[in-house]
Amino acid sequence: MPRPAEQDAGSDSSLSRGLALLDLFTSADQVLSISEMARRSGVPKSTTHRLVGDLIAWGALQRSSTGVSLGVHLFELGSLVPSSSTLRDLALPFAHNLNEVTKLTSNIAIREGNEVLYIEKITTRTLKVPHSRVGGRARMHATALGKAILAFSDHDFVDSVLIGTLQPQTEKTITEPAELRKELARVRAERVAYDVEESRLGLFCVSAPVFNGPGGPVAGAISVTGATELAIAKRYSPAVLATAMALTSALGTVKRPRQRSAS
Repeated sequence: MPRPAEQDAGSDSSLSRGLALLDLFTSADQVLSISEMARRSGVPKSTTHRLVGDLIAWGALQRSSTGVSLGVHLFELGSLVPSSSTLRDLALPFAHNLNEVTKLTSNIAIREGNEVLYIEKITTRTLKVPHSRVGGRARMHATALGKAILAFSDHDFVDSVLIGTLQPQTEKTITEPAELRKELARVRAERVAYDVEESRLGLFCVSAPVFNGPGGPVAGAISVTGATELAIAKRYSPAVLATAMALTSALGTVKRPRQRSAS
């Protein structure tokens, strides 16, 4: 019989391997075979098969006709994350209204590390080019949502993003720090950010920051996405900005727990 310490070490190894398997799934690879998961992760096939069985039993994965995919239980847990649930719940009707008014796909995103995380998306049939997905991530400097958030983030965080390599997502992505700083200054002045084929060719995005109430810190951003050019995209900026301002006001009315005074 292994000692308790050895059992704990094995459990920790199994947990990290199981999480690594979940991390293999992307928007491009939503269904994977066990053999492919073993190959990509470097985990032995027999171990991968056992871990996948455990993850299916827990609800993190589910079987399909061609392999396995992420399970509903992960979505259920994700909806409970405090940093996004309040914003998403309040923003949903605003996003639907923005979708109806503009006839474009509307998105809501928050900052997650050095990326933006999409927490809601209201699609439109007119947008034929594949784009964001709920739970998907994107480079902050290459998206209008990211630039809207970045422009109103603290200086240390902005510097940490700019000091790294600004990877191009298309040939139109801003990759020069000085140029991006200039763009962020414009966003702060106008409170509207644009992405014209910077994240994906053929698409534009217009975004505005959302704050935790008037005068509060940036909480996320809301946007619309379509397939056109900047001159046309700018027509949608008043609707996006007005929606972001209304959502900011709504967040300001949310009652937050009182902090206890020091005794």
